[in-house]
Amino acid sequence: MQNYLLTTLASGARVISEPLETVRSVAIGLWIGTGSRDEDNAHAGVTHFLEHLLFKGSQKYSALEIAEIFDGFGGELNAATARDYTLVYARVLDAHVDEALDVMTDMVFVPALVDLDAEREVVLEEIAMIEDTPQELIHDLLTRAVFGDHPLGRPVLGSAEVIANVSRRSISAYHRARYTPQNVVVAAAGNLEHGRLVELVERTEEKIRPAGRRPAARARWVSAPPPSLVFQRKDTEQYHLCLGAPGLSRSDKRRFTASILDGILGGSASSRLFQEIREKRGLAYTVYTFSSQYADTGQIGVYLGTRAENLRPCLEIVAEQIEAVAGGDIHEDELARAKENLKGRIMLSMELTSNRMSRLGKSLITDSELLDLDRIVAEIEAVDAAGVAELTGAFLARERLSVAAVGPSEKRVLKAVEAFRPDLISAAAA
Repeated sequence: MQNYLLTTLASGARVISEPLETVRSVAIGLWIGTGSRDEDNAHAGVTHFLEHLLFKGSQKYSALEIAEIFDGFGGELNAATARDYTLVYARVLDAHVDEALDVMTDMVFVPALVDLDAEREVVLEEIAMIEDTPQELIHDLLTRAVFGDHPLGRPVLGSAEVIANVSRRSISAYHRARYTPQNVVVAAAGNLEHGRLVELVERTEEKIRPAGRRPAARARWVSAPPPSLVFQRKDTEQYHLCLGAPGLSRSDKRRFTASILDGILGGSASSRLFQEIREKRGLAYTVYTFSSQYADTGQIGVYLGTRAENLRPCLEIVAEQIEAVAGGDIHEDELARAKENLKGRIMLSMELTSNRMSRLGKSLITDSELLDLDRIVAEIEAVDAAGVAELTGAFLARERLSVAAVGPSEKRVLKAVEAFRPDLISAAAA
């Protein structure tokens, strides 16, 4: 049964909560409907940079005061930037909700936007850290290969060149345009009263500046560019390689089937790729499947990290297993195990107020259907082997897959990929 309450304020801001009387904590999230995909090339990374600057102080609180207040709560305060949204969230004891929300709304709606140069260096270090971490970098490369020049193809952290030069005026204009009431969701879960939460949010609305010039419309996803191969040379001991293609949107009804496919193919210790590549043959330490879902599209793929001599046999196994699943070679026991795994992970995650809050806020800010847990379980149970096979064939067919790789030698990658996707080798050579 659904257990949330939703109120839309006169300003257009939405407040959603799930009261839980059996806990002492409250998780609060301020969700802003702007992400890295809403930037143009000249502002690549501004959304993430702005998220950092929210912690540098506000109209009422300095950066040190913000840190001291939440340390004094024994709580947590953090933020995240995604392609579709930005989130500032906290988890505190129920006695501290009023003050926590006051601080958070001040940070979000009236940031001081100070210490730009110091925080600029922090973000540039973060970008450099990703460059030095091939397990992370490879996913940015794959996203570029899959989505091409579309804003979804850029890293969330953006461009070092943009970050190094963007002005306070430009960031302030971006904030005024995007951080508007109609573009904000306040979500909470825990030991709180919805009416009280609404009152607290209404009090903070005087902090919200009037919207400036209407922001440019979000670049919608229309169609995928041709699959491509992206390689970045680094002196690593392993080669890091991803295969991927456009996937499902957040509202696609087949998303439950995709989650089951993930469990069968590479999303768990008993999955096919983990067993075949790591456990039986010892060809890699890390291998897994992954998926991301956005408002209008998504991404699906496979990651593996291995030595040069193992690249080709690993790719052969990946291709064999994808084709086997697409051909309907799905055992009843692995289908049942994938379903129980997914149900178990969802149910266990609901024991944390932060996960319950995230479920509410993400559904609302992305205009996705908010399903109750009984409906979710029913949707999982309804997935059958034929649906998994069909989805695999449609989304992981060889001709749809792009390749991204990081390692010492492009020739070694091309040689390994040649048998798997010879057309990509020809395109890369051209």
